[in-house]
Amino acid sequence: MGSVLLTRRVPSSVLAPLEAQHDVDVYRGDGAIPRDELLRRVEGKDALICVLTDRIDDEVMTAGSRLKIVANIAVGYDNIDVPMVRRHGAVATNTPDVLTEATAELTWALILAIARRVGEGERLVRAGGWKGWTLDFMLGTELRGKQLGIVGAGRIGRAVAAKAAAFGMTPVFARRQGSAPRGPDDRTLDEVLVTSDVISLHVPGSAATRHLIDRKAFARMKRSVLLVNTARGSVIDEEALIWALGERLIAGAALDVYPKEPDVNPALFAFENVVLVPHLGSATRETRLAMVDLAVRNVLAVLSGAAPLTPIS
Repeated sequence: MGSVLLTRRVPSSVLAPLEAQHDVDVYRGDGAIPRDELLRRVEGKDALICVLTDRIDDEVMTAGSRLKIVANIAVGYDNIDVPMVRRHGAVATNTPDVLTEATAELTWALILAIARRVGEGERLVRAGGWKGWTLDFMLGTELRGKQLGIVGAGRIGRAVAAKAAAFGMTPVFARRQGSAPRGPDDRTLDEVLVTSDVISLHVPGSAATRHLIDRKAFARMKRSVLLVNTARGSVIDEEALIWALGERLIAGAALDVYPKEPDVNPALFAFENVVLVPHLGSATRETRLAMVDLAVRNVLAVLSGAAPLTPIS
């Protein structure tokens, strides 16, 4: 029997198979587990199930010297120093595939919300500011006939593209720098920035993608473009975004992720043409259960001596 630390509460139905075979220690506080408590409670554990707000580095792995697996309840793993985990003789896993459709659906919710000014209109009604219908009141933009530029052609980016036809949009993909085109819908990043009417970000958070969308990128976009980010907050240079909005270089933005979550730059609150939601990409009952279940199954596999289902390569 092993010992497992979970840094967040999870549904008991998903946890039951793990509790049947191992000792399970669950942090039951509200919000993220404090750093000092993580370091204290990981000592002597064989497995760690964590979330994207938990920074897993050499300090954690040293404290948890018995760890055989770090199972991240997320598809992204920029919170984990994966080479460091390996150097400590453990394996890191994530939860790909199971959140693809949920995140793709939210992406389209944000595209529609910013294109049709849903957030702005909802705030107006709640504030009692709606005075009645007029022909030119709160006009948005239609998606039909427009180009959807997707930066990041992985599972989620492809799932977003698959839904584009329902709205009459043509999807194109920004290929990695230096790579050859994979098809007629592949473009360079610059071509996507210059020609797209909606740009949706789906790249992982990493040193290579940090501030991928910066002042130079904003200056290349159409002034009518709508920018959507359901990837990672670090992909956009937030100060550059605020600058672009203030200079009216873009028509609007919809954000699900932020560089310093849960903190949101208050300068964004001043823009009515910005939709802000609290990291809801995978936030459906079905998907969150599936994510936890996959993390649990990874732990059960490794602690039984088998290979993990979804190792981070």
